[in-house]
Amino acid sequence: MSFKVFRNGLITGLFLQLAIGPVFFYIINLALQRTIFDGLIAVLAVTIVDYFYISLSIFGIGKLLEKKKVERIFGIISSIVLMVFGGLILKDLWSVGITAGIEINSMNLLASFLSVFILTISSPMTIVFFTSIFAAKAIEYNYTKKQLYVFGLAVGSATLVFMGASVLLFFLLKAAIPLIIIQILNLMVGIVLVGYGGTRLVKILKN
Repeated sequence: MSFKVFRNGLITGLFLQLAIGPVFFYIINLALQRTIFDGLIAVLAVTIVDYFYISLSIFGIGKLLEKKKVERIFGIISSIVLMVFGGLILKDLWSVGITAGIEINSMNLLASFLSVFILTISSPMTIVFFTSIFAAKAIEYNYTKKQLYVFGLAVGSATLVFMGASVLLFFLLKAAIPLIIIQILNLMVGIVLVGYGGTRLVKILKN
């Protein structure tokens, strides 16, 4: 029974991973610009944050963030953080030129971990998403609290599997990717982070 619950959680988690967002591109960018270890430690950072929010969701704390006022505050904070990270990437590109190495090359493993950790945890609306998923699955399969723990463990492991495999794949292809393509990826990541964060901020403020 536990294996079946874990399998359902893993499949659900892998399906959710298909919704690729800015953090995914940021991590791939780290792996291409730095080393495979930077990419993998960034994946670890995302996985830790996911498990943190999954735990809060299972314990029911996610209900707090369903309140409009709290959701608005965290939404504004997360949008600003996204814009700051994107702005820093674009600033480095502007400073040294599109064909040169950017500041991300000077990052160490701890900086890679912390940058992704902050980027991921600054968007606590994820907990509302996980809470909704777990509530739906609990009702659909009549999961007990213990089974929800197994389900949550599997959902979190999907992050490690999917992103870890993606980092390995892109790193193996790194030698075949021209420098200009990597720098264009930098540009795209910066624009996506700023654009996504800005769009969210405007939407939140309008509402």
